[in-house]
Amino acid sequence: MTKQSIAILSTCAVLAVTTLFGCTQMSEQVKDKSVGMNGGFEHTESGLPVNWIVYTPETIPTGDYDLLFDQADFKEGTQSLKFLVREVGSIGGWHSPGITQQYPVTPGASYRISFWIKSQGSDWFVSYAGVAAKRGAPYQTIDSSNMAEDTWHHVERRYTIPQELKEIRFELSIRSPGTVWIDDVRIEPVVDDGG
Repeated sequence: MTKQSIAILSTCAVLAVTTLFGCTQMSEQVKDKSVGMNGGFEHTESGLPVNWIVYTPETIPTGDYDLLFDQADFKEGTQSLKFLVREVGSIGGWHSPGITQQYPVTPGASYRISFWIKSQGSDWFVSYAGVAAKRGAPYQTIDSSNMAEDTWHHVERRYTIPQELKEIRFELSIRSPGTVWIDDVRIEPVVDDGG
């Protein structure tokens, strides 16, 4: 494996030009380009899934949860990513347990977004959209409201990237106590078979 780096992402308020205060750590990440997307969560380092931005117990002041790798309950490879949530706010995004990442895409092309997910007593949602540095398309969302508990669900959507955007953002947010497993996240170009 190549040398890995750990990044801590934060948001800070700036007063005047040189005074920095109020830094809040938003997430943690371990990067290793050699493992690719790591949508099966097979590659881990320092308790984190490699190449995912993770909203961890250390970065969410109102949350209490464990981030685990479940080798007994998975859909692809040898493990799934498991969130065991005891307490959390309902805001979502970096305020709640979850993961996110942005991937390069071709503007105007269609992509298949798919993943396996399972929950016990937890309210969750997945969002995705084409994005750029300072703008993005409206997010598409999928949530737990119509999915039976204790059952793996395969979710698949087709999404066309708006012409001016060159990345897609995928995010899982967990908004209530319970357990959530996710596995086999894929973002793949749709191949036109000409039929």
